[in-house]
Amino acid sequence: MLKIQTFEVNPLQENCYVVSDEAKECVIIDCGALTESEQNSIIEYIKAEGLTPVHNLGTHGHLDHHFGDATLLATFNLQPEVSEGDAVFMNNPKQAAAQMLGMQLDYDLPAGELQLADKQIISFGSHSLKVMHTPGHSGGSVCFYCAEENVLFTGDTLFKGSIGRTDFPGGSMFQIISSLRELAQLPDTTIVYPGHGPQTSIGFELAHNPYMDR
Repeated sequence: MLKIQTFEVNPLQENCYVVSDEAKECVIIDCGALTESEQNSIIEYIKAEGLTPVHNLGTHGHLDHHFGDATLLATFNLQPEVSEGDAVFMNNPKQAAAQMLGMQLDYDLPAGELQLADKQIISFGSHSLKVMHTPGHSGGSVCFYCAEENVLFTGDTLFKGSIGRTDFPGGSMFQIISSLRELAQLPDTTIVYPGHGPQTSIGFELAHNPYMDR
């Protein structure tokens, strides 16, 4: 059974997830923790639960999902893992901060390992996540799907009742609609954990989200 702990972090209210199971290994998805307090809350949870982090996964390269990467690298020796399609953001975080968020980033962030690929399997504990390449919000956007537990981490591709913006560099409305149609093929009961906002399900989005159809 997966245990999914959500941390809402940074001014953009981004969802960072710590996903673990009975084997006590975990993956961290989208560590956007900006402040020392936010970063410490995640680290303290991991240590209190007796977890061993084995992956720091990014659904895409936008900075609000990566503020905490340097802390995870220093604490757990985990590089962020992101699709090569978002290398431009990961390799130039200070420029991305200024251009996309209007902020000055005064510390360095690791570029990480830019090798997540479509259909790649990420293993931890007794579970695995399948990488689904879902471009549109960014060129390298991916989702992580656990078929066994019927859960999907969508980053900024799919929100409850909405979708991610496509007007950032590398974004494409055509691509995100194609990606959403792929997600729509998953079971209606699939629980969706998005990059911002409350969780939802594929069935709910098919019924209520104007961008979703089969």
